[in-house]
Amino acid sequence: MKRYGSMIGLRPEAIAEYKRLHAAVWPDVLKQIENSNIRNYTIFLREPENVMFAYYEYVGTDHDADMAEMAKDSRTQEWWAVCSPLQKPLDTRAEGEWWAGLEEVFHTE
Repeated sequence: MKRYGSMIGLRPEAIAEYKRLHAAVWPDVLKQIENSNIRNYTIFLREPENVMFAYYEYVGTDHDADMAEMAKDSRTQEWWAVCSPLQKPLDTRAEGEWWAGLEEVFHTE
């Protein structure tokens, strides 16, 4: 199992809508997350900075392949089309990133 963390901004005018959407994530999207070997997926929001932190545990053997399969899923693409305009990617993110990846520097059990 490998842990992943990432960050992104959230447009202030979109906070209520983002929370509403994530209170009832589409079942097909949840199934795809599971099929992509993602577990314990969590998103936190920090206001008033409007920065979100996402965390998940990956239990598969080929993260890149599983993420590519997720990206090909039509229902997930629809979900992203609804959610992405509400987000504000960080200016410092790496090329090709939407959510900015984070380095794990500490963990305890």
